[in-house]
Amino acid sequence: MTPETLTALLTPYAAVPPELAAQLLVYLDLILKWNARVNLTAIRTPEEMVRRHFGESLFAAAHLGPCLTLLDFGSGAGFPGLPIQLAHPGVQVTLAESRARKAAFLREAVRTLDLPTQVWPHRVESMPDGRAFEAVALRAVDGMSAAIASAALRSTHKLLILSTLQSRPDPSALPDFTLDPAIALPESHESILLIARRRGNFHNLSTSDRLL
Repeated sequence: MTPETLTALLTPYAAVPPELAAQLLVYLDLILKWNARVNLTAIRTPEEMVRRHFGESLFAAAHLGPCLTLLDFGSGAGFPGLPIQLAHPGVQVTLAESRARKAAFLREAVRTLDLPTQVWPHRVESMPDGRAFEAVALRAVDGMSAAIASAALRSTHKLLILSTLQSRPDPSALPDFTLDPAIALPESHESILLIARRRGNFHNLSTSDRLL
């Protein structure tokens, strides 16, 4: 795939400067190589990977807003966390992935792309008590309702949830957050981005106290 083709595929989702396009092509090539022996994604064609995985992740990145730290909850092959890291180099991103082979892929991707991204190769629930992030992102996570509840405990400011209209969370499941209106993802009739913003203080501690 050429940089021009990749950029054209991503145009509905986000603007992609040449440097970012080059990094995404390296990332795509790594996914294609690993996917032959590790089931990183059920999507097999590069074009669909770019649209679905890269596009949706960069769409979330475009709506992130000011942020210092972000947790990708159940990162899988790195979505949406790695594209967010590439689009926002100043954000400290942590990829949480408990499946060993996928965590190994994430470490290789971080090394290959020369990123400061951290990989947490365990369940989010096993992180040290009190470790929190300004934003937590979730996409295609198993047991989404339980994952959202766990993610809420780690977020000082907001949740970014890539979901569908049918599986969107009930606002009552997030009593400490306000849900923005759903944002439809480009080229999809069902996929949406939900942003939940925390109300009030996080456990009565300042943001600086929580960024560990």
